[in-house]
Amino acid sequence: MDCLWAAPAPMTVRDVHAALGEQREVAYTTVMTVLQRLAKKGLAQQTKLGKAHLYSASESREQMAAELMMDALGDVGGAQARQAALLHFVGRMTANETELLKAALSASTTPERAP
Repeated sequence: MDCLWAAPAPMTVRDVHAALGEQREVAYTTVMTVLQRLAKKGLAQQTKLGKAHLYSASESREQMAAELMMDALGDVGGAQARQAALLHFVGRMTANETELLKAALSASTTPERAP
């Protein structure tokens, strides 16, 4: 996913393989399989271009992280458990992260969602 997020344009399997090859040795077929699985799961978009496929991330890294956080909160149980998880999460934030969160909450115009 890091390769897809960093790319300015969709990448072929060959492009991803070359980018990963700069860091470690990995088989071309492994890269192809992983990209196909990411596309099946909806994490990457796959577009056919001639005989090749182009891959791009379906969401930004930030969008995916937010989605994972929301999924995790949905799995903790009732409203009290969700609130406790949120408080625990905020308690582990740095002072800078807490200030950023406060600013985001102040600027937010999103109506409150039901748990």
